[in-house]
Amino acid sequence: MSFANKVILVTGASSGIGAATAILFAREGANVVMVGRNEAKLKNVSDKCTQVGKKPLVINADVSKDDDAKRIVKETIDKFGKLDVLVNNAGLNSSGSILDGKILESYDAIFSVNVRAVIHLTSLAAPHLVKSKGNIVNISSASSMTTPALPSMLAYYVSKAAIDHFTRGAAKELAPSGVRVNSVNPGPVVTDFISNQGIDAKFEDFAYLTALNRVSQPEEIANLIEYLAGEKAVGITGSTFVVDCGTLIK
Repeated sequence: MSFANKVILVTGASSGIGAATAILFAREGANVVMVGRNEAKLKNVSDKCTQVGKKPLVINADVSKDDDAKRIVKETIDKFGKLDVLVNNAGLNSSGSILDGKILESYDAIFSVNVRAVIHLTSLAAPHLVKSKGNIVNISSASSMTTPALPSMLAYYVSKAAIDHFTRGAAKELAPSGVRVNSVNPGPVVTDFISNQGIDAKFEDFAYLTALNRVSQPEEIANLIEYLAGEKAVGITGSTFVVDCGTLIK
């Protein structure tokens, strides 16, 4: 599947799913825009993109900051003159439960990135996607469809449920303009999501939670993102695609 000369904007591209997605699109000939906060990790991924395709545009930014979000879209258009695909991948978790009194703190931290930033970037990118008849892929989670594994993760689960519903609503609004919107909902994936929270564990430790007794590699998720962003998925919009090794049926 070729994305030659397509402009693909990927948030949270410094590691994990975002990094794998950026590299995959670079390999397919796209002009990739990588967004993240860790300069060292961004450079590492950028170098890998350059080895297989064009050198990406790297934007060091925090998607939760309004000025940064505006700058992301502006720099993309200034550089390439268009935008074909927006991959809203950036996300985080912050622990807090109802009974420990930290639920609102957790909610505010999580929703600023996982939900508000997605809505903001979508609104900023939409006029350009209408021009290119492009599309959006939101990275949600299988957790949007189940109850929290731990009380401290409640806000995270709620944020992903919100993304699923936003995906459907955005898809309905943008469909008449020729813009598709879908979400990918992974289960456990080998990334640095856990280590970023200071938790001493590995995703491989959670294989037992899946029906297939395995966790996904980020490249598996990137493959699905690529499919949804491409012409073969021309008839798909407003949908959520679970790739969770059978977590929901365990």
